[in-house]
Amino acid sequence: MRISVFRILFFLIAFPFFSMAQHQLTISVNGVPSSKGSINVGVYNTADGFLKPESIFSGKKEKAQKGTTTIVLEQLPTGTYALALYHDENDNDELDTNLLGIPKEALGFSKGKLKTFGPPDYDECVFKVDSDTSITIPLK
Repeated sequence: MRISVFRILFFLIAFPFFSMAQHQLTISVNGVPSSKGSINVGVYNTADGFLKPESIFSGKKEKAQKGTTTIVLEQLPTGTYALALYHDENDNDELDTNLLGIPKEALGFSKGKLKTFGPPDYDECVFKVDSDTSITIPLK
């Protein structure tokens, strides 16, 4: 009888930890023009906060590697996300733009493509993470 009570208690205590699964997201950034600077990635989990620096759910900065740079995000909870990233060649932690606001540094988005007059919407970039996931993002 004690064993079954112990198992029930263990299940009730451990269940919340199993339901909050953490996953690894591997991002392959293709078309990196040089090994100068870094690749900065922002992970967003709401449409309202998409592309707003103060609304980044998670982020990472990785040394740029010409050609392809791989970035691994650990312990990402199950959910839907959209990614925005850029090649910060001068390592100033800002997406440099010209006088018209057009980016001077290469950037990319999960699934969505840069439009003629601006970035894609959250809904165009969103993807689901419910297990370890890999995604490839080309820089433009």
